[in-house]
Amino acid sequence: TMQGLVIAHAAYGHNSFFKGNYLFRTWTNADAIIDYLVFARNYISQCEQRYGEEEVELLLDSCHALMNLGVDRYKRPAKLSLAQETLRQKEREEYLQSQVNDLWRTLPGQDARADSRAPGARFPVEPEENLLYFIEKHAPLLEPWQREVVRIVRKIAQYFFPQRQTQVMNEGWATFWHYTLLNTLYDEGLLADSFMLEFLQSHTSVVHQPPYNSRWYNGLNPYALGFAMWQDIRRICQAPDEEDRRWFPEIAGSDWLETFDFAMRNFKDESFIAQYLSPKVMRDFRLFAVLDDDRENNLRVSAIHDDSGYRRVREILSEQYNLGSREPNIQVWNVDLRGDRSLTLRHQQHQRRPLGDSTEEVMKHVARLWGFTVRLESVDAAGECRLTHEARVERPAR
Repeated sequence: TMQGLVIAHAAYGHNSFFKGNYLFRTWTNADAIIDYLVFARNYISQCEQRYGEEEVELLLDSCHALMNLGVDRYKRPAKLSLAQETLRQKEREEYLQSQVNDLWRTLPGQDARADSRAPGARFPVEPEENLLYFIEKHAPLLEPWQREVVRIVRKIAQYFFPQRQTQVMNEGWATFWHYTLLNTLYDEGLLADSFMLEFLQSHTSVVHQPPYNSRWYNGLNPYALGFAMWQDIRRICQAPDEEDRRWFPEIAGSDWLETFDFAMRNFKDESFIAQYLSPKVMRDFRLFAVLDDDRENNLRVSAIHDDSGYRRVREILSEQYNLGSREPNIQVWNVDLRGDRSLTLRHQQHQRRPLGDSTEEVMKHVARLWGFTVRLESVDAAGECRLTHEARVERPAR
């Protein structure tokens, strides 16, 4: 039973989504990822043998802590190739080793080149969003093998970047198709009652949504919300009511397979919810919005699932799946090339939200990779900048 469920869910559901959705078509290359992961595994294994498991583990821990800050959000990545990656890795090691002094202008003979940068000029000239990329290219103390490990982690983070933006759509799509395919097979007499009972027990557990006041509540279940939305889109196409025709005139009564294909290919969670979340699903999930304003003493229910609140609830829920709202905007701002080589990061606040409790630990990971002091500045909506965190590297006494 579980084998059939997994085949229907993953082999047919997820695979079709990975192949069709625009984010995966832009950022992933199924033909090359397996070879690249083999290259990464072998390289990490070689590093463990050569430099020790503990040393590699500490490096990987720091890289993994910064994975979400190690992606390009707006540039199309180059295609991955095992042969090309192996060759380029060797070339990078040789080049970085030969240029390590030139990078920091610390030896005699480099003064003229160092002076070419105007006093007070920032480096980088423009803020850099990809922190792991900047560390890989510019960290002064990393050895070539460490830079390659940083590169491996950020390449993998980049490959899985679409996953973080399509969880509701992707899991809902796969759940819809395993439910539809297995029920169709049962209706045609190809599956036994015992199979369906075991399948339905697993399925209902996956799509269960605890109420907000349950001790088990931990936010919206992406399987439950995604499955409900795909089911509802099919209903709107096949049997629309008057409310559906008012809210979705472009798809009400249309071919559901064509509508599914268009939605699957052209949306991510944020836009999918903004476009297709219906009043019926909002009522079924009993959705409401709570305003948590740091300038007010009390929480306030700002919208409920009624005529005046539907659009507001949908707008707020859509915004919650926007990566720009969920993840802090932290960029590389400056490196003190002429002084203590400290790295300055800047956090652009979103709706006055402070950073989480884990910020200090994350800063320690940045400092470990950079090799020198790392400072974090926070800029509020008024443009006021203040230093919020600082991490120093403790060096063993000689």
